[in-house]
Amino acid sequence: MYIEQISVFLENKSGRLAEVTGILAESNVNIRALALADTSEFGVLRLIVDDNQRAISALKAQGFAAGKTNVVAVEVDDRPGGLHAILSLLHQNRINVEYMYAFVRQTGQRAIMIFRLSQPEKAVEILKENQIAVIDGAEIHAM
Repeated sequence: MYIEQISVFLENKSGRLAEVTGILAESNVNIRALALADTSEFGVLRLIVDDNQRAISALKAQGFAAGKTNVVAVEVDDRPGGLHAILSLLHQNRINVEYMYAFVRQTGQRAIMIFRLSQPEKAVEILKENQIAVIDGAEIHAM
């Protein structure tokens, strides 16, 4: 129940993000979700796309350092406290959230949170035991 996320390392300078999105557009790769973290010298762009292999091949062909990481996608009630319930459950089970980002489904009734977790197998088991929907890659790519 994992999703492959692409991480792209970028110099923190004007135009680099547009260069990446241009390469993906030319390669007919659709971005489903993204997060960008930066420092003064570089950034890490994390992407969920509809075709990982095509995206990585295109980016590497243009000289970008890109790799894949497994993350967990969790459906969260789009209401006050929805995220808190999941984070509390993870905390109670000593699972660290290394980073996370979100997007909302088209209906706007449920959000999707993408988590990089210290113990993903344990987290998926606990989430499912607590009737929290864990979304697989095929469903994310089809959105």
